[in-house]
Amino acid sequence: MGNQKEQINPALIAAFVKSTKNVLSTMVGIESTIGKPIIKVAESPSYDVSGIVGFTGEITGSVVVSFKEDCALGIVSAFTMEEYEVHTEDFADAVGELCNMIAGNAKKDFGIEAGIGIPNVVVGKNHVISRLKEVPCVVIPCECANGEFAVEVNIKQLTPAPVGV
Repeated sequence: MGNQKEQINPALIAAFVKSTKNVLSTMVGIESTIGKPIIKVAESPSYDVSGIVGFTGEITGSVVVSFKEDCALGIVSAFTMEEYEVHTEDFADAVGELCNMIAGNAKKDFGIEAGIGIPNVVVGKNHVISRLKEVPCVVIPCECANGEFAVEVNIKQLTPAPVGV
């Protein structure tokens, strides 16, 4: 079994759980239910609309916030107080900003130097996002009044410093 993956620091996952609930509650006005994080097996994202933010510094990898299309539409509408079609630039910008806020809010709890990149958004069924192979991808299943979404964390801590939440 020489193909053993490194573990992700559980405090990093806890930071994303806390951040997701906080961003949806304070910035969107929607309460969410967070499920038990699990290791992702499939290559493709959980759903049809994905915001992706990369990490730099003492953390490398990415976080993907993946929504069912209807859920994404509802959350974006609540966030922007406007209705958008899925395949518009404004819709993609709003999804990217939500992912950016989740990543940024989580990052402040890491306790180590980390930067985040500009968010990218992919819309479409069965898209594939390249991930770090040496660490698992942890899926945090989420649900709100608008439907299901998931936060997929695939990051590696490059320094041995403890992470505090």
